[in-house]
Amino acid sequence: MNRRDFLKATSLAAMAPSFGLSAQTLSTSTQFRLEAAVIEQALTPYPEYKASSLWTYNGGLPGPELRVKQGELMQAELVNRLPEPTTIHWHGIRLSNGMDGVSMLTQPPVEPGARFQYVFAPPDAGTYWYHSHAKTWQQMARGLYGPLIVEGPDEPVVDHDLVCMIDDWRLNAEGQLDEASFGRLHDWAHGGRLGNWLTVNGESNPQRPVKPGSRVRLRLINAANARIFRLQLAAPALQYALDGYRTPLTSIQDIELAPAQRVDLIIDLTAEPFPLTEVSTGEPYPAFSLVPDAALGTATAAKVTLTDPTPESLPNLDTAKRLPLHMQGGAMGNLTEASLDGVMRPIRELAREYQKVWAFNGVVGNMKSRLADLRLGDTAIVEIWNDTRWPHAMHLHGFHFWVRDPETGTVSASRRDTHLMHAGERAELIFVADNPGLWLLHCHMLEHHAAGMGTVIQVS
Repeated sequence: MNRRDFLKATSLAAMAPSFGLSAQTLSTSTQFRLEAAVIEQALTPYPEYKASSLWTYNGGLPGPELRVKQGELMQAELVNRLPEPTTIHWHGIRLSNGMDGVSMLTQPPVEPGARFQYVFAPPDAGTYWYHSHAKTWQQMARGLYGPLIVEGPDEPVVDHDLVCMIDDWRLNAEGQLDEASFGRLHDWAHGGRLGNWLTVNGESNPQRPVKPGSRVRLRLINAANARIFRLQLAAPALQYALDGYRTPLTSIQDIELAPAQRVDLIIDLTAEPFPLTEVSTGEPYPAFSLVPDAALGTATAAKVTLTDPTPESLPNLDTAKRLPLHMQGGAMGNLTEASLDGVMRPIRELAREYQKVWAFNGVVGNMKSRLADLRLGDTAIVEIWNDTRWPHAMHLHGFHFWVRDPETGTVSASRRDTHLMHAGERAELIFVADNPGLWLLHCHMLEHHAAGMGTVIQVS
């Protein structure tokens, strides 16, 4: 497809009705402007270390917190002030295909100095986020992300509704972003580009003041390229939602959060600080703290007992399309050869000449790969086998899915958009293909995606 045909195709997709959009919604609109540009900012609080050249939206790390009402028309203009093309993907949002923001799949990249208008109406309440989806493994690692909160009609009453975007950064000896390490095959073939410095909302171990005795809704978002965060809470909290979807209320104190996943917590504080600690490396590392401050006034939110959501039922699976997906590759893997652009090549050649080390069903993924061609309304079961030595955070664009264990038949308590597959795990991702277009399915360990772990599901 040449550029003219591509532009024509994506413009037609953009003209299709936004997913969940109604005539009533068109009467109201929320408008945002997101300027992607380079800033200089230190990533550590130590004055002896230099600032890094970060890429951010509207000059902040993370980008501005966007809040909209469920079903409300949202317009967001991207202005590209970067030295290379970019796009914005609205992670977890079910929207029309032309607005999904995947460079060279759903839209052409937005060139330096150019603009692009995203228009959609989020149909689901919850915690979501936005980030670059062009050369994602590098642009996100430079800071191109921000939170998107969709408010529903029946939100719990709290004193504070806080968003925390957690990220790890790889810094060099000068305390600057280690740009020289971008693109290293060792990272791509192993666990991804892991960092050595942790920030929450761009700060190192921030202390967030809150009202003493307050009820807090804490929305945690993993914005890291590859790090699976493991967080320990100072005391048990209630899990309220995962990936935006309400879950049965569960008391938790330990959280595993893969790249791109989100968890909403309800925390009833006392007069004591409430720290969160990151322990994925085996050694406790302070992440951030909620610190009661009497100067903020008195907490007013009643500590009422919350109710569980109405359980969702699986769709009828009698005629479901089964889509096997065999994941192979990476260091210490069993992949000996794979197809790249229709040509079988040995893994050594793929790694050395093309920097490709992963495959789905024996195919190195790119935007031309197709896992399936579904008809609108089909029910699909993606049967994933993680036949590698590494975990993978599998993200499906355009849909939310149930997760079923094929051995026990156990089904997730709620739908998700990103599922963490541990080494050797098998899982079934179940969804209804009710949204037409070309939809990406990929590992959100971003280096794994860049090195071949991606495919496309077409719904027509």
